[in-house]
Amino acid sequence: MGRTMMMTDNSLKLYEQVIHYLVVRIEAGEWAEHEKLPSVRSLSELLGVHRLTVFKAYQELKERGSVYVKDKSGYYVSPATPFSVTDQADDPAVSAWLHWDSLARVQSLEAEYQFSKSLIDPSLLPNRYWGELMRDLLDQYPRLLGTYSTIQGDLELRSALASHLTKKERFYLSADEVLITSGAQQAIDVISRSLVKPGDRVLMDRPTYGPAMEIFRKQGARLIFTDIHSDGYDLEQIEHLMKSEKPRLFYMTPTFQNPTGINVPVEQRKQLPELAEQYGCFLLEDDSTYDIYFKEKPPAPIFTYDTTGHTLYIRSYSKYVAPGLRIAAIICRQRFMPGLQAVKSLTDNGSPLLNQKLFLRYFQSERMHQHLSKLRTAIQLRMEGMEQSLLETDWTWTRPEGGLNFWVELPEGVDTGRLLHRCMEQSVAFVPGTVFDPSDHSASRKLRLSFSYAHEQQIREGMSRLITLAKEM
Repeated sequence: MGRTMMMTDNSLKLYEQVIHYLVVRIEAGEWAEHEKLPSVRSLSELLGVHRLTVFKAYQELKERGSVYVKDKSGYYVSPATPFSVTDQADDPAVSAWLHWDSLARVQSLEAEYQFSKSLIDPSLLPNRYWGELMRDLLDQYPRLLGTYSTIQGDLELRSALASHLTKKERFYLSADEVLITSGAQQAIDVISRSLVKPGDRVLMDRPTYGPAMEIFRKQGARLIFTDIHSDGYDLEQIEHLMKSEKPRLFYMTPTFQNPTGINVPVEQRKQLPELAEQYGCFLLEDDSTYDIYFKEKPPAPIFTYDTTGHTLYIRSYSKYVAPGLRIAAIICRQRFMPGLQAVKSLTDNGSPLLNQKLFLRYFQSERMHQHLSKLRTAIQLRMEGMEQSLLETDWTWTRPEGGLNFWVELPEGVDTGRLLHRCMEQSVAFVPGTVFDPSDHSASRKLRLSFSYAHEQQIREGMSRLITLAKEM
């Protein structure tokens, strides 16, 4: 089975891999509407799989309306859009591969030049110090591993976070308004299941964080989108959507927005809570890289300006402190807590206590502040190195003021989903734009390049390979 034709992800069954093969090519326009697809026999020979495997894949696609059958003639591409946005949540096998519409699957691809992972290079993290901290902690609390955390999270840690955010960001919190989660993605899921009912509308940035879209879709929400630009949001558009669509929730990443890196300006941050109160919409502010800035600290979070309690704030420390600990927190006013805790109790009955105590020790130490200062410098150098490669192209991007990613647009005619297939042959990975915006045709020319996981030499070599392959297309 050729690598250029089928994925080698063992988590997908063979017929699901055939679905992937067909979906990617239909979406790339290799087969037009009403065009005949390869016969079961010819496709099984091409891919090196049994005919029954191909037949099962075709039947699955037929049931979903993406292909149709002509008697004694074969399978044809349906005239409708093969997979609409609302269909994507229905079938994990199809959803996972549509436009590469799964960040987890793209990031699981093994590559020597890894630009798909919006994570920190492990060599930049204080790994040895964590070992020392672990030994000291277990010496002090020998029964720590035999104790559960509370559902809401360790009181010491919640108190420390509340005190820090009140002092630094003017949040004016108590420990009762903090809930510890195992990473930001769990926080999104808990909030979604607590606040969103099937049929509710959820407003989101365009483009936006792909897994969040999947979480809300799985909850049965209808997604609506507002564009984000270099100067932030169009507040008139947001007000129109809040008034006409009446969304239950507005999910956003206004600080170093994922994937664009854009910072929403202060004036808009002040006005958004007012709109939320006026139209009865909750704001969900996801903040995963607030401390990774290159020159100036970003504006205060939207939560700072909310005087009516319409904003829920997710602060994650997973990416740049200790990814293995998976520490994040939901910050919100007390009225939300009973519902959030009820959902959290069904999820894991409390995040691991050992992780929370370890993070608490580090969070309260001077070592963390020193680490963040050095980390910002190291990541900025990698960002500048990647930008040097981008300057050799005619591509379009905006230099990020912080965060971990470039959002890049390629010229007409280059499809980044197809480009990723070619790049994987040379062990280069990135995230195609359709992962973040599957409903916008122009997203097929865009990609997210993360500069934080690869070191400088890997960035130079990997970018050279990527640029060469893109030019060939």
